[in-house]
Amino acid sequence: MPTVTLDNAIHGPSHLNNGQPYDYLIVGAGFAGSVIAERLAAGLGKHVLLIDRREHIAGNAYDCADAAGVMIHRYGPHIFHTNAERIVDYLSRFTDWRPYEHRVLAHVDEHLVPIPINLTTLNRLFGLSMDEAQAQAFLAARAEPVADIRTSEDVVINQIGRELYEKFFRGYTRKQWGLDPSELDKSVTSRVPTRTNEDDRYFTDTFQAMPLQGYTRMFERMLDHPQIDVLLATDFDAVRDRVQYKALIYCGPIDEFFDFCYGKLPYRSLRFQHETLPQSQLQDVAVVNFPDPAVPYTRITEYKHLTGQVHAHTSISYEFPCGEGDPYYPIPRPENADLYRRYSALADATPGVTFLGRLGTYKYYNMDQVVGQALALYQRIEREHAASAQASEEVVP
Repeated sequence: MPTVTLDNAIHGPSHLNNGQPYDYLIVGAGFAGSVIAERLAAGLGKHVLLIDRREHIAGNAYDCADAAGVMIHRYGPHIFHTNAERIVDYLSRFTDWRPYEHRVLAHVDEHLVPIPINLTTLNRLFGLSMDEAQAQAFLAARAEPVADIRTSEDVVINQIGRELYEKFFRGYTRKQWGLDPSELDKSVTSRVPTRTNEDDRYFTDTFQAMPLQGYTRMFERMLDHPQIDVLLATDFDAVRDRVQYKALIYCGPIDEFFDFCYGKLPYRSLRFQHETLPQSQLQDVAVVNFPDPAVPYTRITEYKHLTGQVHAHTSISYEFPCGEGDPYYPIPRPENADLYRRYSALADATPGVTFLGRLGTYKYYNMDQVVGQALALYQRIEREHAASAQASEEVVP
């Protein structure tokens, strides 16, 4: 993974033909930027400068050893899952995999119960011994039909009723988003299913695994190409008028690119309190959720469950959602979608720049979806490149 200094990028690394312009400047070294950088370099032979304002690659998926030597995810747990074979095939060029199925427990009424809600959750919480059919009837009897489902509150109450909504969803959602579920789009809680069988997996995708040597190592291999230069700890403003490039792919916040001319797009951020404990294990699963609004954090993550690392100590993080800090989650409300559409229209009218990824398109994507979006962009560029090459051949006498 060639790295350059800002001065070197401005005046041209020696291997780039004496300072010829980069074909692409790509802003953001997370999944979106790194995948499109790799494809443009390896697939089309393009010279790429990839920059990131952080001091590392891999974006929010960055993992590293803490002071005790325990591998952690600095920005909270990242669990890879997908139904798209082509995305698995692509990423498998850069990593082997460790099979892992994510399971989450919720601390509710002094019980630790599976979330999403399933048969075990209901039986343990209510002291029952229902089978699947009885659980279906149990939930149907508590559901409160909502004729016009618009909000996250509507989704849950319509499916399982107010009691379970209060126990599992309302407090957690208020902490996570800083808003009541009645103020959020239905998409937020629609992501969490309710089951009446004993399936306690958080995800049901056909492929669920973790990069065997971690995400950072996977990104290092992805970016290990002589046509890719990487410039870290560098903000886009520091290079936008100082580095020569033919095209720009921007994976940062779209509103920031346009100097917040229409106002800031709202995000939720996260603060992490990392701790290393002098014991080999704390929890039975990687993540325990705390829906109780009296508990200030939303969840505790124990990373050794994710990495499979064997170590005498264990490392955990407490997760505190907040309103300020790095942008993590676009807040799904109609007025925010309207504001994004104004920026999107401005982007469409701005030549030479393509916006990509969660921040560039103001949409919460899973990791596999970001990879898919970047691969789709590459396919479009590849077609345009082929068409341009064919047109050039046709005009040659």
